[in-house]
Amino acid sequence: MIEIFILSLVQGLTEFLPISSSSHLILISEYFNFENQSLSIDLSCHIGSFVAVLVYFFKDITNFFKNKILFAKIFISSLPLMFIGFYLAQSGLIDKIRNLETIAWTTIIFGILLYISDKFKITKNIEDNFTIKSAIFIGMFQILSLIPGVSRSGIAITAARLLCFKRVDSTKLSFLLSIPILGAVSAYGLKDILFSNDIFFSKLNLITILLSFIFSIITIKYFLAYIKKFSMNIFVYYRILLGLLLLFITYL
Repeated sequence: MIEIFILSLVQGLTEFLPISSSSHLILISEYFNFENQSLSIDLSCHIGSFVAVLVYFFKDITNFFKNKILFAKIFISSLPLMFIGFYLAQSGLIDKIRNLETIAWTTIIFGILLYISDKFKITKNIEDNFTIKSAIFIGMFQILSLIPGVSRSGIAITAARLLCFKRVDSTKLSFLLSIPILGAVSAYGLKDILFSNDIFFSKLNLITILLSFIFSIITIKYFLAYIKKFSMNIFVYYRILLGLLLLFITYL
């Protein structure tokens, strides 16, 4: 149960922060040799995060149905990541880049890119400037998040900042863009969890979903509050320090 608590905590904190949830789950599971770290637990963590973003942005989501154009842009922006991600998962190619060296370099490189993008002018907002062109631009950038260490939220924020979206709007876009992506992941894994004949298996996954939901919704709330007052520098520094530590371990 301690393992489930830690994995849910890591997922809840890192899914929406620009520091890569997948890399942290990989690193912590391998370092502590967790027995419960599996595809089903990983999917349960993501389901919890999906429910959290639905709950937190409930009003925005209901507005999607009133504003079909915005919904379409969000969906279009998510398609490249979902299609490429499905292909890589089915082909097994994704497993070939899930290693410590890759995580180390991407953590540093995309941390620096986040720093650079955060210095761009802050002139645009979602209501007036989130066009089809910008949606496609951000969507293409999100494909990079399939590489461990890049961070889906981080690369979405980076892309939006490169387009000069305000810091809060960039962060909100990354949250909204997670809805169809996490939804696809949740749909993929929820059936096996709910209809499993193993009661312990189902209980374990449902507890994981609940814990991930709690940690995720707390992270969303306070990350948005933080971004309204401060820059992304603290996350950049964290990524660079973590990347350097991992490079040291890799090449030691």
